[in-house]
Amino acid sequence: MKNLNQMMKQVKKIQAQMEKAQEELAQKTFEGTAGGGVVTVIVNGKKEVQQVLLKPEVVDPEDLEMLQDLIVAATNDALKKVDEVIASDLGKITGGFNLPGLF
Repeated sequence: MKNLNQMMKQVKKIQAQMEKAQEELAQKTFEGTAGGGVVTVIVNGKKEVQQVLLKPEVVDPEDLEMLQDLIVAATNDALKKVDEVIASDLGKITGGFNLPGLF
């Protein structure tokens, strides 16, 4: 019974740490770029796109497909950075023990 109580305390501690980490992550922004910086996408820690920045030279009405590809690449770059921080934060909290679905 003592082990169960200790385990429950540990679970509550991890839950509190996870909630704090999620709140902190939501306040952060992450920047992804593509095309040597001509396209920049900024997302928050909730993986919501906040801004898309385009340099004028990337806007070519004759080649919208390239612009679309660059926006997708920059967005994926930003989201990858969020995932890396999530994995790092999760590893610190759980001691490397993988608990899927926490973020």
